[in-house]
Amino acid sequence: MSASRLRIREIQTFERPMRFARPFRFGLVTVDEAPQAFVRVVVEVEGAGLATGVTAEMMMPKWFDKNPAKSPQDTIADLKASLGEAARNYAEAQDWDTAFGHHGRAFAAQKMWAADQGLPGLVASFGPALVDKAVADAALKALKLSFSEGLRRNIFGIDARQTPDLGAERIQSFLGEIQPVGAVLLRHTIGLLDSLDGAGGLEDEIRLARLRLFKIKIGGDVDADIARLQAIHDLLSRHVADYRATLDANEQYDPQRLRVLLQAMSGGGLRAFREHLLYIEQPFDRTGTFAAPLGDLASEIPFIIDEADGDYDAFPRTIELGYRGISSKACKGFYKSVLNAVRVSALNEAQSGRFFVSAEDLTCQPGLGIQQDTALVATLGLSHAERNGHHYVEGFGPAPDAEAARFAAAHSDLYRRHDGRIGLAFERGSLPTASLLSAPGFASGAEPDWSSLVPLAQHHR
Repeated sequence: MSASRLRIREIQTFERPMRFARPFRFGLVTVDEAPQAFVRVVVEVEGAGLATGVTAEMMMPKWFDKNPAKSPQDTIADLKASLGEAARNYAEAQDWDTAFGHHGRAFAAQKMWAADQGLPGLVASFGPALVDKAVADAALKALKLSFSEGLRRNIFGIDARQTPDLGAERIQSFLGEIQPVGAVLLRHTIGLLDSLDGAGGLEDEIRLARLRLFKIKIGGDVDADIARLQAIHDLLSRHVADYRATLDANEQYDPQRLRVLLQAMSGGGLRAFREHLLYIEQPFDRTGTFAAPLGDLASEIPFIIDEADGDYDAFPRTIELGYRGISSKACKGFYKSVLNAVRVSALNEAQSGRFFVSAEDLTCQPGLGIQQDTALVATLGLSHAERNGHHYVEGFGPAPDAEAARFAAAHSDLYRRHDGRIGLAFERGSLPTASLLSAPGFASGAEPDWSSLVPLAQHHR
């Protein structure tokens, strides 16, 4: 099947406030609530008629933009503006084009808008990332294809216009050979404020689920980080002897302090912990990342970028600096995840398997957010993902019970009822992907209760 052309008929944007069950700290910021954005689009697919697509993402304050001069509410307002601008750009398209063609045109306009507003790349990408997911959902429904099958057939028309380092044949061959995994293991995040023992602590979480993979946040205070990592290692060694872990610095380190941390892992008290470590994520400030080659720091431990991933050229630029991986997050754009996976395939063919894409997104909530991001990483063949937004929001949060029930009916393998509430079935330590990758659409299966959401804006053509 060749790429399908479509026209965007309507885009609507909404939000829902989400209060956290416990505070979460990343870097220097502590968050206890954030709004979730929702998008609904109507597209006309050539030869297949009209279809509606939907998506959702959390609007996390002070992550997409950590400018200290901005308040958390300022950064949320910027994300709403990004979504509003993207909705306007996409809705104004008059011509038939592929889904990726619409993305290319709108993304270029979005970057210009963000530059004029002084907004970073992650904020610029947020709006298009949501609209692209909703458009993909609609196109797949119209063509009666699942996400993995649609990607395999490249009905979106993904090409090399955003990635001149890749050839069209390389992209097509990668997509044609996609083999989704049947389940995605949960990599449980241990936040800087999360207790290790007692009610609701890490020990409790290990008892509740078959956890083997962990993502540990570090804050940049080397002595405090070393002490906490030692305590975490001691606990995990008692309960999960074969555990594996990743570290996320959230831009809080510099080369000098990072060297001290790595020395503790190579010859100091954290040598035993090092044997369980898979990689370290985003050690330096996103801007400073491109001015600080890793050099010998990366000789033994792989490093990946996350916040520094502001545009399509970020991964190739950091490879030259010694980085070996990049995160996949649907909130940064699913096309970028796919094309970075193509890059990894090409790099590993030439350099013996040194490079990788990882799945990182703490905030995915039950419903559209977690379903679509999990379908994405499963389709790319990633075996585990940072995936414990359920740790911070109970069930479906403030969503009506009927909405939660619709998603549970569509994906009975993903959800269960506990103490009267429907929530993610995380107890097995993994998420099955059968229902996500079998039905037409981008792993949606149900829609939110639109009447319970607050409209952000409406764009008609």
